[in-house]
Amino acid sequence: MDFFSGLFSALPTAIELGLFNALTVLALFLSYSMLNVCDLSTDGCYTLGAAVGAVVAISGQPYLSIPIAMGAGIISGFITAILQTKMGVDSLLAGIIVNTGLYSVNIAIMGNKSLLNLNGVQTVFSDFKPVMDSVKNNVLDIFGADKDSVLSTILDFFSSDIIIGLIAVTIVTIFLSLFLKTRMGLAVRATGNNPDMVRSSSINPTVTTIVGLCIANAFTALSGCLFAQSQKSMSIDVGTGMVTVALAALLIGGAFMGKGKIPKRAVGAILGAIIFRIVYTIALRFHMPSFMLKLVSSVIVIAAITGPYIKSKYPEFARRMKYRKGGRINNADS
Repeated sequence: MDFFSGLFSALPTAIELGLFNALTVLALFLSYSMLNVCDLSTDGCYTLGAAVGAVVAISGQPYLSIPIAMGAGIISGFITAILQTKMGVDSLLAGIIVNTGLYSVNIAIMGNKSLLNLNGVQTVFSDFKPVMDSVKNNVLDIFGADKDSVLSTILDFFSSDIIIGLIAVTIVTIFLSLFLKTRMGLAVRATGNNPDMVRSSSINPTVTTIVGLCIANAFTALSGCLFAQSQKSMSIDVGTGMVTVALAALLIGGAFMGKGKIPKRAVGAILGAIIFRIVYTIALRFHMPSFMLKLVSSVIVIAAITGPYIKSKYPEFARRMKYRKGGRINNADS
């Protein structure tokens, strides 16, 4: 019973982190699923957004930190795309190079520190919390409920962090759904499907690759920026393994929602990010040592990748087992 009560108390945090990570998953949805580029600079770009967001917030401009962090992500995506399209560097190698270089850049942005403390610093979340408390009190007054009621518990579940995460994810999802229907968006999708056809159609795949990666990295940096401000701290290794987590969440979302229109697949990516964090939280409830958490992440990734394959092979496996069972029965009768 203590396990489930503890899990329920940790659920809001899992959903909150899942929503912030969902922005990175949506970024990979654009670069990996649409543009067919596995951008390995995601880890460094996520940390870049977190570092820029934390430093600008510490300077007293929490709202300005969001566009500045996204701008830094655009620069990161632009460099990655230029290496691929103009310098002849393989896409995987280009991501690794940028990711490696961003480590030094992020340290420099953080003032040669590996950790920044945002306690007592004004953030987007700290400003929004009084608004949420006021809304909660007004709703309780309208329904005549007290602070120990079920309604109060439900309202407490939707914290300011979750609400801001929902707003950010909704805006990004709507943007992607509309953008991928535009002429440029269709060109980005066509580049991912068949670059040779795009070239023959007088569309410059260099431009579409640059645009796609710049937008994707802007969303990744936004994810890091919001995460750093919500957690009130920023560490240089905050983005380590983020590309693995995002790809796993993308695959989990695809397994749940399947293929379909862009909005449906985007919602699947968001659900995948939340499900990943919930599974991760359940693992934490078993009091695993900290050094085992990376193994847990790897197991979740393996399950997400191999799950659809095993599912597709199950009918064939069932037929073989039925055939063998039938053969054993026939041999016994004879």
